[in-house]
Amino acid sequence: MSGLAYYPIHLDVSGKTCLVAGGGAVAARKVQTLLECGASVLVVSPWLCPALESLAGQNAILVRRRGYKKSDLKNVFLVIGATDDEAANAQISADARERNMLVNIVDRPAECSFIVPSVLRRKDLVITVSTGGKSPAFAKHLRKELEGRFGPEYGDFLELMGAIRARLLAQAHAPEEHKGLFERLIAGGLLEHIQNKDLEKADALLYAVLGTGFTVRDLMPEWICGP
Repeated sequence: MSGLAYYPIHLDVSGKTCLVAGGGAVAARKVQTLLECGASVLVVSPWLCPALESLAGQNAILVRRRGYKKSDLKNVFLVIGATDDEAANAQISADARERNMLVNIVDRPAECSFIVPSVLRRKDLVITVSTGGKSPAFAKHLRKELEGRFGPEYGDFLELMGAIRARLLAQAHAPEEHKGLFERLIAGGLLEHIQNKDLEKADALLYAVLGTGFTVRDLMPEWICGP
């Protein structure tokens, strides 16, 4: 039986030190994503592109302005090699694998213990596309198609569903009761009402399924709705 080349996983890097070796535009994109996920980022490179210089100037990243050394792996959770030196990238991979560390070498799947998929984010909704390293360009193409299918309303919808779940749990509802309630909200068109910013219909559905005390404005007071 054939299996997947990679085990699909969403990794929590919040508060963890992640090493990015390289100072170019590709490294900058990797750094930005790690920062958005709450990681503490160490960049090792003799030079930095403007984007990384800006982050360094804001003290958003720690920088060692030199080439990679094996000692840079100390106390690191995850490693990304994005230098323009193939020999250096291969050494980074070998050193990390020797220590059983998570390592990704950009555009070199054979040197990786994990690969980074193409990612579509709508707040808490995260959709990833991977081709197993066979064609990153096609993964990017598919992601762009998905961008048109899944708009920002999906993020707002998930925020609302999360707020509903938190309130139900606070009211000591049995967790097994939630599934049916959420399925009724979805089947009743709550997503479409959020997409259309139709608070009246959304609130009517919330009342029909959940009863009093559940309105969009009450559950998401920070959400600014259009006319």
